[in-house]
Amino acid sequence: MQFFTFLAGILTALCLGMVIGVERQWRSHPAGLRTNTLVALGAALFVSVSGLVIDTGSPTRIASYVVSGLGFLGGGVILRDGMTVKGLNTAATLWCSGAVGTLAGSGFPLEAIAGTLAVLGVNLGLRPVVRWIDSRQRTAAANDVDIYYRLRIECESPHDGPVRQILLRHIGATSKLTLQGLSTEDLDGGKRVVLAEIYSSQKNDRALEDIVARVSIEPDVSAVSWRHSTA
Repeated sequence: MQFFTFLAGILTALCLGMVIGVERQWRSHPAGLRTNTLVALGAALFVSVSGLVIDTGSPTRIASYVVSGLGFLGGGVILRDGMTVKGLNTAATLWCSGAVGTLAGSGFPLEAIAGTLAVLGVNLGLRPVVRWIDSRQRTAAANDVDIYYRLRIECESPHDGPVRQILLRHIGATSKLTLQGLSTEDLDGGKRVVLAEIYSSQKNDRALEDIVARVSIEPDVSAVSWRHSTA
């Protein structure tokens, strides 16, 4: 009976460790299927050894050693890449996988199953929330920048008036754009350049592209270009 209890414990840890490892392997994390399975199996084996030694057996004592060992193992998968730290989620999953193995080896299969479901629920269920938060942060960081656009239009000398009117009309119709300067320079060959300085509280390249597309269809316009810079 004792052997079957031992066998049930390690088989439970093996299966549940594989379930956690499949999710990690599927997402190409450093600690994948074999690593998580071995951690759960090893934890179950350690605790089971304590249970087999009747006179000095203490699953909690052996579990403390498992926790210490997992601390070193988890630290090995945490890497620093510039200002980014990678592997924290993998290390935490390893830690949880060891806990699942400890529960299974201690003779608590239902608790081990519940722990496995909790680990999978965190790794899978919270992933969309993390992505949403990250996307919101990136969008806020990208939009919270003052942009200055410089628009250059080359046209025939007598026909810069309609070009200026088009610019004023389109910039005024776009609430996010503010015209800060409009000047004209004469070029050789009877040509003239219209220069527009445009301010935007956030990146708005699409509006500039629409203005360029409108101005470009004028028959007297020979070249249009724009660039932007941040404050």
